[in-house]
Amino acid sequence: MEDAHSVSSPRRVLSFSKRKKQNPGYRDSDSRRSSPFKASQVHHGPKPSEVYGFVGSISTVVATVIFLIWAYVPDKLLESLGIHYYPSRYWVLAMPTYLMVTLMLTLAFYIGLNFIATPPPTSLNTLFDEYSREPGELDPGMEEGEDRPIDPISDIDITRINDLMLQFK
Repeated sequence: MEDAHSVSSPRRVLSFSKRKKQNPGYRDSDSRRSSPFKASQVHHGPKPSEVYGFVGSISTVVATVIFLIWAYVPDKLLESLGIHYYPSRYWVLAMPTYLMVTLMLTLAFYIGLNFIATPPPTSLNTLFDEYSREPGELDPGMEEGEDRPIDPISDIDITRINDLMLQFK
């Protein structure tokens, strides 16, 4: 005899999915049992980001194929296929060129904004800001042999960094 959870045909898969969606007013013995892993409550299926990525990749391939057909197939062949309206061949070169120039200008603009937002090297804002934390002092009553707690998070002073980095002259 077949197991109740075995699936042998697409019709049977659909019947199982319909049964899961129904919410009976009673609870049977299977629904009372709780799984330690709660696997029955986990939603199985593709995530929206996976679906968007798949659709985006397929759309990119289709658009590239259409672009290459438009760019390389002669006009007479396109017209014999019944395609009479399409953009001028000027855009075969102009569109990628405009896109690349736009990308380069955007990149240059972004780098320029970062240079404008960065303080000059002589500014103390490169060392300290409103989020800087001075190292805290530990309890002076603690003896040397006792376990010490972890120091609270703080910034390391620039003089200590210079001493550590430049001591090997």
